[in-house]
Amino acid sequence: MSEYRALREKHSLLELCRTPDLATEVTLQPVRRIEVDAAILFSDLLLPLEPMGLAFDFIKGEGPQIERPIESAADVDKLKSFEPREKLGHVLEAIRQVQHELGGRVPLIGFAGAPFTLASYAIEGGHSNNFARTKSLMYGHPDAWHRLCEKFAAVVSDYLLAQIEAGVDAVQVFDSWVGALGPADYREFAMPHTARIFQAIGRRVPTIHFGVGTATILESIREAGGDVIGVDWRSPLDEAWERIGYDRAVQGNLDPTLLLGPTPRLLDATEEIVRRAGNRPGHIFNLGHGILPSTPLEQVQMVARHAHAVSRRRA
Repeated sequence: MSEYRALREKHSLLELCRTPDLATEVTLQPVRRIEVDAAILFSDLLLPLEPMGLAFDFIKGEGPQIERPIESAADVDKLKSFEPREKLGHVLEAIRQVQHELGGRVPLIGFAGAPFTLASYAIEGGHSNNFARTKSLMYGHPDAWHRLCEKFAAVVSDYLLAQIEAGVDAVQVFDSWVGALGPADYREFAMPHTARIFQAIGRRVPTIHFGVGTATILESIREAGGDVIGVDWRSPLDEAWERIGYDRAVQGNLDPTLLLGPTPRLLDATEEIVRRAGNRPGHIFNLGHGILPSTPLEQVQMVARHAHAVSRRRA
């Protein structure tokens, strides 16, 4: 979005996240320009790392980079707990400001990272293609791994509860990299810690459980928790929903790269997803992962309008 890029020319990503007025503005930009049914708080899932003792920054063209990644059990034990209402108070203030500006037009979704994804960033130092360092600690030092994930689960639980207190209408737990795990490893090394977060939130607000590459672990993702389960583009929506169970809602499952392709194919894919939802209540049309920076805004606007139109025709 041009208005977002204009802000990024003046401010770093972290400045936007840490300044309530700026975070509020960026949160509202898609609501003004795209036919969305909810606002998503502008923030970053890595924000809890710094108060824990893991300083980081965003490197242009490379993404987040941790200054001193976790390498040992001793590093895990050095991590600090913190009070999110103090250390991340700027996020909570942004929530209050956004809700004031929205005035009830659409709900506001808050979010945080799941323990496996946070641990992966903390250990790898940034993005990874194979998660070799993460899995080396996970397999080689399981006690340290579980202590690490327990720390993240406690921090994320408190952080999301603080967001709920500040006024978000729903919360989403992002496990962006959990697709790196097979079914047995997910259940042993990730699921118990993610489940603890959903247990802590309880029924306070609706909860969304998002992951990428989760085709082999959908049943376990559901078991870990979440009123809404994310489905990426690797699984047909109807088949994934049947595995998850119709007592849960689902969100997804458009491939983000389709927004870069020919319009007829994009619209056909949108209609196919809505068709596979089968008029059941509880499908949130969405991308299967984050939007790509090179995506034309007009394509996003068109998909949102088309998804609504097709849904109304099929109702």
